[in-house]
Amino acid sequence: MENKQKITNFEDIICWQRSRILANDCYLVFKNLKDYFFKDQLLRCAVSIMNNIAEGYERQTNKELRNFLYISKGSAGELRSMLYLARDLEYINDASFSKLKNQSIEIAKLLSGFIRKL
Repeated sequence: MENKQKITNFEDIICWQRSRILANDCYLVFKNLKDYFFKDQLLRCAVSIMNNIAEGYERQTNKELRNFLYISKGSAGELRSMLYLARDLEYINDASFSKLKNQSIEIAKLLSGFIRKL
């Protein structure tokens, strides 16, 4: 399936592995943010990426997995949008913005490739 490796569980999926790192990075960057509504929405996006990959895989059909990968890709876009707002509101610096944005773009590309292979 993905990168020609045998996938036996969702933890083997590269885009799930990368999205787990992204979610953790988001938690670290925004841990002290006092705008709780904003922080909650942003972190939900980040966690949604990895969780939808896992849920789709566990459904055990390519059709269901594909649908959940599209949802995951949408969450990556929503996260990226939130990151722009976080930078505009000066909740994060340019370095953190660039790092998280680039991670989300990489994951979206991995998801697109995975979807195509299904």
